[in-house]
Amino acid sequence: MASLEQIIDDFAFLDDWEDRYRYVIELGKQLPDLADDKKTAENKVQGCASQVWLVSHVEGGDDPVMTFEGDSDAHIVRGLVAIVLATYSGKTASEIAETDAIEIFDRIGLVEHLSSQRANGLRSMIKRIREEAIRTKAAA
Repeated sequence: MASLEQIIDDFAFLDDWEDRYRYVIELGKQLPDLADDKKTAENKVQGCASQVWLVSHVEGGDDPVMTFEGDSDAHIVRGLVAIVLATYSGKTASEIAETDAIEIFDRIGLVEHLSSQRANGLRSMIKRIREEAIRTKAAA
């Protein structure tokens, strides 16, 4: 899996939207498949046109570290999931709660090229992760 810094650097070299689109799909192909038993209604993200599943893992402490797994049935959305996971996975709950991945997607020029349905789905993924981080931090 590429790091967020690597993804941002790679986007900086890709001028053409078609190249960026292909790169997002490539990131999705690198995303490990989510086990079928984790593709449950509970893990499904509401508000996405395609099917998207997110699974979180919490490692204790005063400010728990959270890692995420995710998947989608759509190629481009899988790539968006990969970028969201690169943004949030392995960070503390408070870091996650304070980070708005939409700003990162804006910075790399992705949001403007997404359909409104995909942009809404992306916001739903980010909202779910950040709300989960807030709850996790509060429970710690």
